Amino acid sequence: MSNTGGRAKASGGRCPCAGVTLDRLIQPAILTILAREEVHGYRIIQDIASLPLFRDEEPDVSGVYRALRGLERRGLVSASWGPSDRGPARRLYKLTGEGRDCLARWCETLDQYRKAIGALLARARRR
Repeated sequence: MSNTGGRAKASGGRCPCAGVTLDRLIQPAILTILAREEVHGYRIIQDIASLPLFRDEEPDVSGVYRALRGLERRGLVSASWGPSDRGPARRLYKLTGEGRDCLARWCETLDQYRKAIGALLARARRR
């Protein structure tokens, strides 16, 4: 994710206040996409870019593939070569049972974060 936001651009840096650290949510984003269907890496990248969290910006492609390899090593995702309509075979990624369990844990964690962020926002706005 390469979001910089207006204030971050004005200050010349990649300020976390602009959401630049949200790319750490790439793993639950990938798991969420794969929970729907088996897909190839390019499609995962397109789907990630369409998530509101990423503001229609293409995520770091090499970072997505790095995350996929890490998820595969951990047994959360499996990959196989599949046919392609055009060009060479593509690597297809599929969520494993362990991946579904991990996604469920991510959902619990993100829900806790959402509640904590809501409380923080309420306090910040009362300043």
